[in-house]
Parts: sequence; C-alpha cells; structure tokens
Amino acid sequence: MRKIFLLALAAALPAGASAAEVTVSAAASLTNAFRELAQAFEAAHPGDKVLLNFAASDPLVQQIAKGAPVDVFASADQEAMDKAEALALVAARTRRDFVANTVVLIVPAASAFKPATLADLDVQSVQRLTTGNPASVPIGRYAKDALMKAGIWARLEPRFVYGASVRQSLDYVARGEVDAGFVYATDVMAQKDKVRAVLTVPTTSPVRYPIAVLARAPQPALALGFVQYTLSPPGQAILAKYGFVRP
Repeated sequence: MRKIFLLALAAALPAGASAAEVTVSAAASLTNAFRELAQAFEAAHPGDKVLLNFAASDPLVQQIAKGAPVDVFASADQEAMDKAEALALVAARTRRDFVANTVVLIVPAASAFKPATLADLDVQSVQRLTTGNPASVPIGRYAKDALMKAGIWARLEPRFVYGASVRQSLDYVARGEVDAGFVYATDVMAQKDKVRAVLTVPTTSPVRYPIAVLARAPQPALALGFVQYTLSPPGQAILAKYGFVRP
C-alpha cells in the first residue's frame, strides 16, 4: 500500500520544467554507494543534480531541524529516523527501509588478533577500541547494545575512542591507532587493504536503513523520485555492489 501511495504522490506532484537540484543527507556508511547512485540518478534525469551531504545520522537530523534545505534523509538506523518523525521533519507516508547491513568487528590488516567472541575483547592486550559515539551515531548504539548483552560494556567502555561517524572509526582502525573497532560490513570494502573483519556482531534488531522525503523539501517531486530510485532494480543493484542487501 505504501508503494502505491508513493507512486500516486509522485504523479500528483508537478514535475519541474527545468533542471533542479535535490539535496540528500545520508548516513556516512552510505558514502561510496550514494556517490555512484547519485551519478546513475543524474544520468536517468538529464539536467537534474544530486547534492550529497554525509555525516552520522543524529547530527543530520539536527541539521535538518535547524532549517538546512534538505530534500531526502537516509539514516543508518530506525532511531534517528524516529527522531526526525517526532520533530515532524518527515513527509507523511514516505518513509521506507531500503537496505540492510551487518555490524562487524574489525582489526588492522596486519593484526594477529582473532577473537572468537566479543568476550575476547576483555583482555589486557586490547587497550584501545573504537565505535561511533552511542549518543549520536547508530553504529555506536549497535555496538553498545551488543556489548551490554555480552556483559562486558562497563569494563570496555573506558577503552573506547569514539568517532564522530562510522567512517572516522574505520579510519582509526585503518591507521592502526586502535586495536579493534565496530563498523558495518559495507565499510570494510572501503578500506579492504587496511582492515579485516574478524567477527560478525549479533544485534538485537536488524540493521535496516530507512529513507524518506522531508516535509519541507525544496524539491519534493525530485526527492520522491530519488527515494523511488533507491528502491528500484537499478538502484538496488548499485547498493548491492557496495555490500548492502535488501531489507
């Protein structure tokens, strides 16, 4: 039913008579995939342009709430999109889960550390860990939740160096500044010569990414077109190329 509504809304919105720009604020883990997706969307919509803004999901919500002229928001978790909806920032009935991901534990490529479980992190040789700040970065929320369920969060928390986004945590590991870090499986592909995944991290809820048109989108028709493109076979093929799967 929601898909039918989106198609009907797209038909009802007036198409621009001239080229337009659509601004997309997206979670940092979508960086590589959305850059190619934007190029493909532009090729399918001659003259139109996609402006991309990447950061952790919660800061993006804050930017939008403060009046940033954004058309589309793509979050790395449901909580950030829930916050956007609670602030009435999202256009009604346009929210869709468009990809899914997996949380993994990574180490520098040259590291000999091979944990079998999360409990193996609670050893003296593991001095520095990284993830996103749980207060504002979805990957941090996933990591904290997993470690709390493993019963080791309280002991490991002092060892964490928080990243402002998942990509910053990825860089910490890639540069060997920490012993291990929590990122998404798709992030490993961005630094596959410098990091390696050693453990798939269980999460309480599936790692599904929602996307939505914003209530005050300057280009609502083009914004809806972009959302639909992420759900289309060509869009999904590009996202799959970067390791994302269907939700």
